[in-house]
Amino acid sequence: MPLIKSADAPTFQAPLMTAVGLAAPSRGSTENSVWRFTLEAGSPGHAHAVSREEIFIALSGQARVAIDGDTHDFTAGDALIIPAHTVFHLSVPGDEPFEAVAVLPVGAYAQAPGGDRVSPPWAQ
Repeated sequence: MPLIKSADAPTFQAPLMTAVGLAAPSRGSTENSVWRFTLEAGSPGHAHAVSREEIFIALSGQARVAIDGDTHDFTAGDALIIPAHTVFHLSVPGDEPFEAVAVLPVGAYAQAPGGDRVSPPWAQ
């Protein structure tokens, strides 16, 4: 059973986001990828869908999720389940960062409407 120490987990930078890769095939998992991420205050996010169900657990701050024509606030302690192939948009309208943990099955990909399929590096 691999143990990924927080200090040893790889960190990935993207515009207005930092992801820390916790579990992924490159770190010994075979079924799920898990990462902790921080979205910076004011992050507009971007619309995309994933090919498999994705689960988010909010740790701190507040985000806003738009999905299926509805908008919801997403705060510490909340869980968000995104069905496969459902376009959603996660943004941080406030003035403090938002931190969460995400779980996505191995092999899943993300895709912006009309865009190419992308496998996030923190999930590989």
